[in-house]
Amino acid sequence: MASKFLQSIHVPHLKNTQDSRPGRLTDVKTVTIPMSMHIGAPAKPVVKAGDHVKIGQLIGEPGGFVSAPVHASVSGTVKRIDDIRLSNGGTCQAVTIESDGLLEFDEHLAPPVITDFDSFIQAVRDSGAVGLGGAGFPTSVKLKVDPARVEYMLVNGAECEPYITSDTHTMVDNPYRIYAGLTALKRFYPDAHIIIGIENNKTTAIGIMRRYTDHVDKCDVCELPASYPQGGEKVLIYNTTGRIVPEGKLPIDVGCIVLNATTLSFIGKYLMTGQPLTTKCITVDGSAVKEPKNVIAFIGTSVRDVAEFAGGLKEEPKKVLYGGPMMGLSMPDMDQPVLKNTNALLFMGEADAVLPEPTACIRCGRCLDACPLKLMPTEMEHACENRDIERLKKLKVNLCMECGSCAYVCPAKRNLVESHKLAKQLLREAGVR
Repeated sequence: MASKFLQSIHVPHLKNTQDSRPGRLTDVKTVTIPMSMHIGAPAKPVVKAGDHVKIGQLIGEPGGFVSAPVHASVSGTVKRIDDIRLSNGGTCQAVTIESDGLLEFDEHLAPPVITDFDSFIQAVRDSGAVGLGGAGFPTSVKLKVDPARVEYMLVNGAECEPYITSDTHTMVDNPYRIYAGLTALKRFYPDAHIIIGIENNKTTAIGIMRRYTDHVDKCDVCELPASYPQGGEKVLIYNTTGRIVPEGKLPIDVGCIVLNATTLSFIGKYLMTGQPLTTKCITVDGSAVKEPKNVIAFIGTSVRDVAEFAGGLKEEPKKVLYGGPMMGLSMPDMDQPVLKNTNALLFMGEADAVLPEPTACIRCGRCLDACPLKLMPTEMEHACENRDIERLKKLKVNLCMECGSCAYVCPAKRNLVESHKLAKQLLREAGVR
């Protein structure tokens, strides 16, 4: 394991729900399930308005190799299939199901029959698994590599963003599912060294994971400093293995695969039950919500319904986020649905939502010190403003993981992350990848 760690910052933990056992939100009238809840090609609807569906039934088939199937999360009647606007500004088809209140499972669901590596990968694909920590990359695509290339299988349990505790509760409440997932990984990647990375302030999760894995060969629980962005993929790889993912390369190029702890837990559950991805444990918090809590909600449940389940709102939220305050996406309205990769919903009151106006850069260098990848945020901002493609390439702006550390420490409150996103778009338009 790495003997030293990448640069990081300390943000308020605000883990208000760390002692909140997840409650189940089951009383929903309708769910709206997007066909694009993953990186890659959207799924293609295989149902039509008027069809009756049950929980776990396939309603969207993968639209390509980098894609994932989508399943009904409630039983009921398909009311419509139309386009919806996503938080990233794009649109995709979505299937709206009116629940019959019976919550009946598809009678054809059964644990998958796995005989070899290919059938394991197919099972993971059929399950609908994607990166459940927020990234949403189809898990079967990530795992479909020559097992001989995999030297490290890293389980990301860092959960370093403020507020969010859903991954931690998965490790504490469902360790047997993670163990089932680990057993499958050991079977099909026998030479891989498994490392479960958890921040050292999550002592209960660390203890439970160690009890469940202490007899598993080549499997360690690594205590990581409680700092941000400890859960960033490249940061986690370096901090646990000492390896650096080069620009334009993937973790597998340095012998690593990284899986979110909740993703691994779900895979373990699917291998035992055959029930595909239809629910998600999410943290509901923020200054505008009355009762912060962890919630297990059907995928497709409206954010408004989740807020009501958390006791309603104390004030009109000025910003509602998918995910945490550092890397989360702001949503246009509260009719947005819970997605596969939703790990938190934050409802922010005016005091927390309104950002200060940026002022001129004072050349203090704090952003350079804060960047875990040792980039030059202010120089990238200037190059973006000047649309200097060659300069952006030299500054390696595509390495930026948009963690927000630079903007967080900036005394001038510069919109650095927004600038870096625009810079990447400039490079894409110029044909630079």
